[in-house]
Amino acid sequence: MLTTLGLEKTVETVYRGMLTQPDLGVLALAAELGLTESATRDALDELSELCLVRPSAESTGRLRAVSPDIGMEILMARQQAELAAQQQRLETSRAAAAQLISEYAELRPATAEPGVEQLVGLDRIRDRLITFTREARCEVLAFSPNSHLPQDAIDAARPLNAEVLGRGVRMRTIYLESVRNSRLSIDHANWLASIGGQVRTAATLPTRMIIFDGAAAVIPVSSDDTAAGAVVLTGQGTLSALSALFESTWAAALPLSDVPVAGAGGLTAQQSTAVKLLARGLTDEAIAKRLGVSPRTARRIATDLMERLGARSRFEAGVLAVQRNWLPAHS
Repeated sequence: MLTTLGLEKTVETVYRGMLTQPDLGVLALAAELGLTESATRDALDELSELCLVRPSAESTGRLRAVSPDIGMEILMARQQAELAAQQQRLETSRAAAAQLISEYAELRPATAEPGVEQLVGLDRIRDRLITFTREARCEVLAFSPNSHLPQDAIDAARPLNAEVLGRGVRMRTIYLESVRNSRLSIDHANWLASIGGQVRTAATLPTRMIIFDGAAAVIPVSSDDTAAGAVVLTGQGTLSALSALFESTWAAALPLSDVPVAGAGGLTAQQSTAVKLLARGLTDEAIAKRLGVSPRTARRIATDLMERLGARSRFEAGVLAVQRNWLPAHS
């Protein structure tokens, strides 16, 4: 019955046996359950690793099963951590797929691939975006991975944003959390929210992207030079994947009106993301790029986190972060 919570049948049998007959030793328990001594000890080792049995406070050298209410909470928390790790892997895969799609499109002639249109140069990109925005009828979804928004970009976007929202088109935009530190950027985001746009922030974003009415997505071919070129993607399979990526990111993002606060582990979303990047061995420069902050700020964040963990290396930081429940195990 507890296989759905990750316990194998033999392990569950031993756990139940210890609950009903807590005074039996290993040999007696094995005999009572019809198991070999080796199988019983293996099950006890796994139960101990899962924190479902612990040393008895009354009998030296004996183990006691934790109560079922505590035990089930432990198992469900473990499953939640595994699900969170799987969700993180899924979102990482979607982001990698989105980037691969755009990079692959850059290598192919525009006429050779159905559902792909190449845009070369900033003027053509802006013209196409203007056309899509003016033709939008239902919804515009956008990732904006800027640490701050340039004044010229704000000036170009405002009339279009006002016009599209004025037609009743839903607009949802996710900015990097770091834009909260830029007065110009946060003023624009607040303005967008004031005229009906929905705005959230995330610690990191996989790529720049705009999806129009679920029918077309515009993605730059290079995250390092977004003005060099872009691709318009209209294949339904691709759009479904990109829309799912947006929705999962939106669900985890923070509404603009909310102030970032520390979570259960005492970490903000930005710090939690930095821990994951540290554990993967990314440099301060790479972390800065993902978070949309300066390398100096990234070094400060990394140093603070490693000091809090008491870690001497980034690998050790990853191990200690798992032990602190800052990161899910096996992520």
